[in-house]
Amino acid sequence: MVHMIDYGLSGKVALVTGVSRHIGIGSAIAHSLAKAGASVFTTYYRPYDELMPWRSQATEAEEIIESLKLVGVKAEGFEANLAEPDIPKQIFNRVEQSFGFVDILVNNATHDQQANIYSLSADLLDAHYAVNVRATTLLCAEFAKRHDGRPGGRIINLTSGQNLAPMPENLAYAITKGGIEALTLSLSANLANKAITVNAVDPGPTNTGWMSDELISELELKAPFGRVGTPEDTTRIVLFLASSQAQWITGQIIRSRGGQ
Repeated sequence: MVHMIDYGLSGKVALVTGVSRHIGIGSAIAHSLAKAGASVFTTYYRPYDELMPWRSQATEAEEIIESLKLVGVKAEGFEANLAEPDIPKQIFNRVEQSFGFVDILVNNATHDQQANIYSLSADLLDAHYAVNVRATTLLCAEFAKRHDGRPGGRIINLTSGQNLAPMPENLAYAITKGGIEALTLSLSANLANKAITVNAVDPGPTNTGWMSDELISELELKAPFGRVGTPEDTTRIVLFLASSQAQWITGQIIRSRGGQ
């Protein structure tokens, strides 16, 4: 007989940002939480996807929500431009109207445009800061203000490998993700008295449709396990951190990179 792991998430409510593509990390995280019994509220922003080479289909975000419902949990979503300062409060109001109390916040949404020091501009820096730092921090603030101290409060941020190696062609992204790691450590101490854990996950090079065949081959040659990461690799760590088993882990940056 196969025994399923009980992550203690049945009846919990999870808010996952940046869920717009079937093959994305956000979608994989949302599905893993739903399969563990949590109701899931997603956010997405298709105009950002339109800026990216991979794009997303017009109905993809809604299709993900419907697929979450098929798991047997409640699921809803909200198109939200996280660059707008009032959006975090609006998101939490929408979640509470639909599902009630939020137990788990996964800050997966990000703004990422390639730029080195010679191609940076104030607007590009501001665009990265608005989503990657300000929105993430304000979402954490809304979560903290509305949390009543019941066990199981979880904040999980997504970060990158900017502290492991230089990212000179992705400077604005690296700067702002460095801010997320600083936020994770200090916020964990701030919220411990509410039984809220705060951690971050660095998934390393993960194939969500943006990698060329040439890049995949290059990364595979360097990778200790001979492959790049998958969204499912990330979800295993996020699911554990969201679970009751991770109640003693906080303030950590977990490198789920396959040794890279």
